[in-house]
Amino acid sequence: MRHNKTNLFYAIRLVTLAFAAAPVSVLAGGFALNEQSASAMGVANAGTAANPENATTVLFNPAGMSQLSGTNLSFGAAVLDIDAEAKRGVEATSQLGLPVQGSRGGDIADPAVLPNVYMTHEVSDSVDIGFGIHAPFGLAADYDDDFTGRFFADETELTAISFSPSISVNNGKGLSMGAGINIIYAEGKLTRFMDNSLASFAVTAPSGNPDPGFYDQGYANIEGDDVGVTFRVGFLYELSERTQFGLSAQTGTELNLEGDADLTGYVNPAAGVVTPTSVSEKVQVPLAIPESITLGARHQLTDAVTVLAGATYAKWSRFEELDIVSREAGGEITRAPQEGAVLSHITEKWQNTWQFNLGGIWQATPEWALKAGYAFDESPVNEDFVTARIPSNDRHWLTLGAQWADHSSGWTVDVAAGTLIFDGNGKVDERNYQHENPSQVAQLPTGTEDPSNYRGEYELDAWSAGIQVSKSF
Repeated sequence: MRHNKTNLFYAIRLVTLAFAAAPVSVLAGGFALNEQSASAMGVANAGTAANPENATTVLFNPAGMSQLSGTNLSFGAAVLDIDAEAKRGVEATSQLGLPVQGSRGGDIADPAVLPNVYMTHEVSDSVDIGFGIHAPFGLAADYDDDFTGRFFADETELTAISFSPSISVNNGKGLSMGAGINIIYAEGKLTRFMDNSLASFAVTAPSGNPDPGFYDQGYANIEGDDVGVTFRVGFLYELSERTQFGLSAQTGTELNLEGDADLTGYVNPAAGVVTPTSVSEKVQVPLAIPESITLGARHQLTDAVTVLAGATYAKWSRFEELDIVSREAGGEITRAPQEGAVLSHITEKWQNTWQFNLGGIWQATPEWALKAGYAFDESPVNEDFVTARIPSNDRHWLTLGAQWADHSSGWTVDVAAGTLIFDGNGKVDERNYQHENPSQVAQLPTGTEDPSNYRGEYELDAWSAGIQVSKSF
């Protein structure tokens, strides 16, 4: 009997820690954002590596700066609104295998505004420099507090801003090369409610009157930030006056979001904590940023019609797991004798992805151009490990855009709008995962299984819109 109680307390400690954090992602394309430029959005980002229309080429292919004269400034903003709501099959079970009561969680994503600004300057006939500020990654999702799956997900926030100086050189014969640095500041927040039903049962069972609701639910909040650096190189080759090709490649990195894990309503009978309390521990969350390579082509069919095509390959497979790791010894939560103890482990095993883009521009008048584009964007999320924070699926991106240019003054205005169509509904079947290396995180006792589970089927759709103002001096 004593052995069984020890096993039960051990399970309580493990399950409590496992509910401290969860993964960060977006609905497709990993947690990368496509809405960086209204002029590129109009053609669904097709051929961006080969179409340096304005200063936004700092981001898409720094080699393109060589085709801009004088000084160029572009600034604008995009709005992205993703409607992701659990509609069918929403149910969850607790640590004791009992049904969890609650709502479907509502629409989890509010509209997000993504600003950007870029600038280039022609230093000489062969050298250009540039700078950009943009949001390369991000997510904001929030379920209602009574969400049925609240023990798996509540709030998820990832905000990143990149400062991108760059330089390009050209040989005067149609070949340009460019390089840039992306200095990325990122901050994240992960929250969820904590299921204390197992602790309630353990404390009340010896009295002969077990009560799974003896303790109220707790709450876990993890926040952290970090600065990382990636590098970008690009090439642009002008085959003829009507045709050119571009290539842009970016390195990956790993951000370590350092901050604190704050738990309220925390109970841990295995450690003698039988009165709900607040505890905190310094933690870090490693977050992999993938390498990527983009190919682009631009061809002017006639004086009025230009076609664009592109493809991007991203190595999301480097995002294998998401761990919440302690940064202190003897912390209030892990109570480990050394740093590096894993509070929570989520198996990700993401997959490498392709994005394919096609677009066209019709120069209707000297001042007005109309644009259209299509992109297919693969989701990197492994279907075997879909979670409540990642109701993901492949998507199709359809866009329309318009551009007005006053060539005498150098002012240009771009507007664009698009809709995202997802391949089916996002199906979630989430449970608690164990680390592949048992020495890295506590395991449940032999014969003990965690029945906690959340299931739901999500309806997904989204739209985006952007505006951009450019000026050449």
